[in-house]
Amino acid sequence: MKYISTRDKSLKLSSAEAIKRGLSEDGGLFVPEEIPKLTKAEITSLVDKSYIERANFVLSKYLTDFTKTEIEKCTTGAYGGGKFSSDKVAPVVKINDSEYILELWHGPTCAFKDMALQILPHFMTASMKKTGEDKTIVILVATSGDTGKAALEGFKDVDGTKIIVFYPSEGVSDIQKLQMITQDGKNVCVEGIKGNFDDAQNGVKKIFTDSALGAELEKNGYAFSSANSINWGRLVPQIVYYISAYCDMIEGGEIKNGDKINICVPTGNFGNILAAYYAKKMGLPINKLICASNKNDVLTDFIRTGEYNKNRDFYQTVSPSMDILISSNLERLLFDISGNDDKKINKMMSDLSKNGQYKLTKTLHNKITKLFWGGCCDDYFTKEQIWKTFVEDEYTLDTHTAVAVDVYKQYISETGDMTKTIIASTASPFKFNGSVLSALGIETYGKSEFELLDLLREKSDMDIPKSLVELRDKSVRFNEIINDDDMVDSIKNTLDIK
Repeated sequence: MKYISTRDKSLKLSSAEAIKRGLSEDGGLFVPEEIPKLTKAEITSLVDKSYIERANFVLSKYLTDFTKTEIEKCTTGAYGGGKFSSDKVAPVVKINDSEYILELWHGPTCAFKDMALQILPHFMTASMKKTGEDKTIVILVATSGDTGKAALEGFKDVDGTKIIVFYPSEGVSDIQKLQMITQDGKNVCVEGIKGNFDDAQNGVKKIFTDSALGAELEKNGYAFSSANSINWGRLVPQIVYYISAYCDMIEGGEIKNGDKINICVPTGNFGNILAAYYAKKMGLPINKLICASNKNDVLTDFIRTGEYNKNRDFYQTVSPSMDILISSNLERLLFDISGNDDKKINKMMSDLSKNGQYKLTKTLHNKITKLFWGGCCDDYFTKEQIWKTFVEDEYTLDTHTAVAVDVYKQYISETGDMTKTIIASTASPFKFNGSVLSALGIETYGKSEFELLDLLREKSDMDIPKSLVELRDKSVRFNEIINDDDMVDSIKNTLDIK
């Protein structure tokens, strides 16, 4: 299978080359030339398999230039060895007869990004060998909170790589920030950015397409790649957990093979729900994809109106990983539903860059509304949903999953559709303990992050994740805050390029 750019479909690469590069030189995103199919019989064959076995099967359909042994080495390295606190890796928890929570936060950094970023370094090192790469790969990451720590943890001390993470200095939770600035590893660097996630993300994208800087790096023995979800190696593992969740539903007697389900995802950058779309296109029986946004509701408006417009107020919310106005992975969806029309994608992305907006044709918008339903939820209702779910269902939500649950309730109210629905739970509530405790009526003022962890443990009767407990004894390594226009100089300093 070959991979093409959303902005130049004549460019064709192997999956190893696409993963190594991360982003196309034309600014486009790599996508498979065609989406492989998943049959009903194949789903049946996966029901009694482990998560790793399911991952091996699904990934082999996309990474056709990887051998069976190479894929198995990647999945075992990522999901084996006790790295995940659940034997199921991504367990499904039944809330009621129509609502099921897919817990994606049992990995080492307590967020769904571990599902992809524990395996991406294995993909990257295998890809470097397969393509004969002899340069040091410099992983650049813009993060709204969870990606940064998960990438740092995945790539720390991986031979042949260095990783530099940029995060909005005032746009992540205290626990998220602490996880990043205390990161160990000899090949890691973390920088705070004065601005929001979009500033960091735009800075990284500009750096990737700066040919002069790329040439300078190459001269010094370096090459850029990405661990953001613009990298196909980040996105393809996410397809696995939706297929795995469906198999778990069959195994648990909740559905029969062939029954349709809905999937509801809290999203900002659109990668997580895009993976569910690819699973649907493969043949997973999905009825509706429910896209949940916080007060930064650019995706909700886009799904409902067909116009993407980032020219709006930016809000810092209690669900900071979704505080995004430029949803990069939407480009992949638009490329697919437009029939791989790279000229149309170039025009829309140019309009977004120049004017901050673009508008779909009526035909394309109809395709979107047939596939997706969009809703949003502000901080008040996010916290109210945390309280309701805790009291009524005895389940503790984090602030992002609460957005999804609230939007799911809106969807039922508007449509009456009681199809069994999997809701992607993207983070442990302990990563956002202050907001969760506040929602549960606990006073948090003046208390340290570690006192809040203890309070939430007592209130929720959940164990504090080991990696968060260990933060108590870690020292701050990275405390620099820079302007977004200083990112290039920061990279050069980190790499000792004069």
